[in-house]
Amino acid sequence: MLNNFLSDEDVSQFRIWMDWADNFVITSHLSPDGDAAGAALAMLNYLRMKGKNAVVALPDGLPVFLKCLPSAGDIITFDRQPDRINELLDKADVICCLDYNAIGRVGGMATHLLYSKARKIMIDHHPFPGPFCDVTLSHPEASSTCEVMFHFLCALGEWEIVTRQIAECICAGMMTDTGGFTYNSNSSQLFFALSQLIDKGVDKDALYRRIFHSYSENRLRMTGYVLSEKMVVLRNCRAALITLTRKELDRFHSTKGDTEGIVNMPLQISGIVFSAFFREDAERGLIKISLRSVGDVPCNLLASEYFHGGGHRNASGGEFKGTMEECVKVFYQAIDDWSRSDDPSIRQIFDK
Repeated sequence: MLNNFLSDEDVSQFRIWMDWADNFVITSHLSPDGDAAGAALAMLNYLRMKGKNAVVALPDGLPVFLKCLPSAGDIITFDRQPDRINELLDKADVICCLDYNAIGRVGGMATHLLYSKARKIMIDHHPFPGPFCDVTLSHPEASSTCEVMFHFLCALGEWEIVTRQIAECICAGMMTDTGGFTYNSNSSQLFFALSQLIDKGVDKDALYRRIFHSYSENRLRMTGYVLSEKMVVLRNCRAALITLTRKELDRFHSTKGDTEGIVNMPLQISGIVFSAFFREDAERGLIKISLRSVGDVPCNLLASEYFHGGGHRNASGGEFKGTMEECVKVFYQAIDDWSRSDDPSIRQIFDK
């Protein structure tokens, strides 16, 4: 039985907008993952089914393994069509802000999005939502934004008309943000939602294979290199660190999405409860930070205090302006600072 954390009152404003609005622009964050893509495409297919003019406008493109999702080919990106997206944002009646809580996460789209006269709705599951939307549906207790999307469509009273295509997009986001339902997924409500998606015709196993078993040979070889040559295990604090420079990524002809999931790999080692992955983004002149932890170890605190980021307790990220060597130095300084912390959730990584 569904215990919907969204009420009719939560979605009433959006229901009113649906009565008069024609032009919808659906947005999500830079380097879109499965949850961002799934939520955006689920909303796109729903709005089109309702007869609306809707478009998904993202800062940049999807990784190859997500291009299998329904209507993924209709996405337009700011890195390729900035003028068109700015025009769409200026003329929109409603802008849907999905899977992000801060305006800066949409990159170059931010200015036109922020100053557009369109009504704006945020649907998200990251903590501490920013105040840039007229309606904010933020639920950090949810596994994913796609889980919030499921509740959103149910609260609208629209679940009966949801198609398999919409359900598949929602399932993809829930699946990828939980590592195939292996973490952040210990909720009976999540699996009730999954059962409803399967009843809509989603083949969960086939979808899993399309998303998680569609990497290139180069990705597999890079993974072997990462684990044998680049993973540093810090036994004194039950942590691990992996770094990849642009030169190393080029060596394996890395394409968008090839590093997905690498940060989770050290957590398979017995006793390791904290994992960090640093990837050089030469085009943007920075280091991308991905952090993961288990239990109540707060990796999001390290992300926010040292890497201008944030996120969930067990999954967070950030950025560092500087060289890889400088970034690694900051990480070791952070670990050293943590070693003197009185916070029991931090102390536990040192107290074996």
